[in-house]
Amino acid sequence: MRIVSLVFLFIFLQPLQAQEGTGTPLNLGVKDVLTYGTPYDVGLDSSYINTNVQKIITNGIKNNAFPGAQVLVAKNGRIIFHKAYGYHTYDSIQPVALDDMYDLASVTKITAALPALMKLVGEGKLDLDAPFSTYWKRWKKEKDKRDITLREILAHQAGLQPYIVFLNEVLKKNKKLKRRFVHSSPNRRFQNQAYDGLFVKNKFNKKMYRLIDRSKVSAEKKYKYSGLAFLIFPQLIEQLTGESYDYYLEKNFYLPLNAPTMGFKPKTKDFTNFIVPTEVDTLFRYTLTQGWVHDENAALLGGISGNAGLFATATDLAKLMQMYMQYGVYDDKRYISEATVKEFTRVQFPENDNRRGLGFDKPSLNNSELPLSKAYPAPEVGASSFGHSGFTGTFVWADPENQLVYIFLSNRVNPTRDNRNLYNLNIRPAVQQVFYKATLPSK
Repeated sequence: MRIVSLVFLFIFLQPLQAQEGTGTPLNLGVKDVLTYGTPYDVGLDSSYINTNVQKIITNGIKNNAFPGAQVLVAKNGRIIFHKAYGYHTYDSIQPVALDDMYDLASVTKITAALPALMKLVGEGKLDLDAPFSTYWKRWKKEKDKRDITLREILAHQAGLQPYIVFLNEVLKKNKKLKRRFVHSSPNRRFQNQAYDGLFVKNKFNKKMYRLIDRSKVSAEKKYKYSGLAFLIFPQLIEQLTGESYDYYLEKNFYLPLNAPTMGFKPKTKDFTNFIVPTEVDTLFRYTLTQGWVHDENAALLGGISGNAGLFATATDLAKLMQMYMQYGVYDDKRYISEATVKEFTRVQFPENDNRRGLGFDKPSLNNSELPLSKAYPAPEVGASSFGHSGFTGTFVWADPENQLVYIFLSNRVNPTRDNRNLYNLNIRPAVQQVFYKATLPSK
């Protein structure tokens, strides 16, 4: 029944196709849905935008920041810019296309785990200020974790350890895989597929939880980014909803939003879209990683996680971000209560020099006063704006004050994660800034 219902939803909710600048709506007849337009329609200078974005991206490709990239901007409810640049890899064989799917890396946090948590908070099934151990009961036994709240966790104010490299648990000293954790073919106990020919023990998540239980918590409550709880959230969401994490997201968000490419494990689905590759992995998969999640921790969970693992096209991402920017409404449907979205997207602990919202990243606290080289993201963004970045080279941002959604997709980790010129050249904020400086003079 579940499969039939999802197939029905998928067919019924397929988005209309539209080309850049045609004015054809993604959905017809509804005022709060993205349509296509031109920069001129919203008072922006098309020539200025095209020239400057091209210059920044071309410079990035030339300096090995990424082999290719994609930029989508929606302003006042219209997609006014969507262009692809470069190639999937530096061999210049496969050009980047507008319907390519990308590994979103940590953007997964606000596009998978977070919408589910927001919905549950809005429904009263989660309390931001109750101890997280109220719901994740194994933490009741952990003295340093039993009183941590969900608010502190989501604002990265809980003092949790930033990261645990769980890949170390499945590798021997000679870097060979431990057969008790990873097999080359599936069986009843090894069904979580991490890659072609790599199947992880079903219960490996329990080992992850134990190591997280034992991880140290800082005594000082200050801003420290941590992704550990996002490895726990899928199990918590299943516990609270009685439905699998990925199914719950598809049913309540992705399919109703007409965002069918948004999801986990795209290699197992029948998409005709190309999936942009990430790293040539020298640690775990020993090949070019494509179609499967790059992040090793998410891979060891079978590709379905709260910290990473989500894939999507730029247009599908834009719909979710537009829904957030409209405080929980899209296409005349309410997904999350307005009060909940506003609470999650406000700065939580500014007195502790912490810019973060709940799950969402926010601008630097004095962002508007900073030059581009020191700002995060572009200094012109509104104080109420929010978004997140991803390790693979992705970035999404929504600015309610300026009614602007910005999507930047790249695979900066190709061929290696050591490529850091995406950051060194400040490319994502620089491209974002172009759209704030492109205002046409008033007549």
